[in-house]
Amino acid sequence: MVEIRLTPRADRDAVEGIRHDAGGAARLAVRVTAAPSDGAANAALIALLSRRWHLPKSAFALVEGESARAKRLSVTASGARLAAALQDLTEVS
Repeated sequence: MVEIRLTPRADRDAVEGIRHDAGGAARLAVRVTAAPSDGAANAALIALLSRRWHLPKSAFALVEGESARAKRLSVTASGARLAAALQDLTEVS
């Protein structure tokens, strides 16, 4: 599972790294230019992570937070691909 803090209607699409919320929980901060209507921001989030981590969109499933900024995504991939995604997270933090 990947915990996300999504900012829709941003000036650019970007993965900004790990941030801690007020409660101390670590979340991946992501910005997308899409508006949060009709699932557009969620689709943009999955498309961005798919491109960045070189995984198919079908590898991602929104588990929680469909209409909230705090989201939880399930990612299904081989161990090597998940390791590469985790490496990417440490590089942007």
